[in-house]
Amino acid sequence: MQKTVKGPVRFVGVGLHSGTPVTMTIKPAAAETGIWFRRTDLRISDNMIAARWNAVTDTMLCTRIENEVGATVSTIEHIMAALAGCGIQNAVVEVDGPEVPILDGSAAVFVAALLDRGLQELDAPVRIFRVLKTIQVRSGDAFARLDPAASLEMRFHIDFPDEAIGTQNKEMTLANGSFVRELCDSRTFCRQADVAAMRAQGLALGGTYENAVVVEGAQVLSPGGLRHADEAVRHKMLDALGDLALAGAPILGRYTGVKAGHAITNMLLHAMFADPLAVRMETCDAALSAVLPGAHLQKSDLRLVA
Repeated sequence: MQKTVKGPVRFVGVGLHSGTPVTMTIKPAAAETGIWFRRTDLRISDNMIAARWNAVTDTMLCTRIENEVGATVSTIEHIMAALAGCGIQNAVVEVDGPEVPILDGSAAVFVAALLDRGLQELDAPVRIFRVLKTIQVRSGDAFARLDPAASLEMRFHIDFPDEAIGTQNKEMTLANGSFVRELCDSRTFCRQADVAAMRAQGLALGGTYENAVVVEGAQVLSPGGLRHADEAVRHKMLDALGDLALAGAPILGRYTGVKAGHAITNMLLHAMFADPLAVRMETCDAALSAVLPGAHLQKSDLRLVA
């Protein structure tokens, strides 16, 4: 059955790119609502923004969505991954600024708070998008692909010049709490060499060594080092789950990302929905529901992090 959160869940922090202080509250929503963001600081005719693939208007180092009157919210990928990984299909996410708080740079704080509050089953079945044929998009040497599969599977490859990251590969099935156990605590990352360039573009203004993994050559500059030896590729998978959640329903298929980011994953969703033969919406029975990312989730699945 569809789920929402049992009660409001509040977070206070700063935006990674804007550096703006922000308070965010996730509130319960009725069945069939989906995920919506509300900009509570805007006094305009419409401050509600749908968390949908066709509302994405910017993918420069994060995912930004926008409504028809120009209200936006940025860096939504981590909270979208947390909601998807916990199996929450319905919620209203209120923010009093232009960007979701970055917190520790991962989705673990979101997941822990959602599980602490508890989830509420609703009187409506979950629907999924089943991938029926291969869909692929490419940009230079980066590409993303969806293939038919019995559950949501993910394969990812990254390759960075810094030895602290280097070449990393990971594949996994995102079912039965695996997102919470294996991915949600992996933090966003960047190269020290890129920090000045990002800030010159008005990006990463709220970034610190505490809310991002910063590397330089073979060194990890952030205190405490890495949470996983392959934390970088795990975080890319976290981002991909959050961006795929903008489909509006769980996807059953195998996602392959090679040097992929927000832009390519959103291009993939555009390509998927542009082809009427690519996917089919299905209503979940008990067996199908059991392979979804939030199925049989326990709070004990959450790995303790620093």
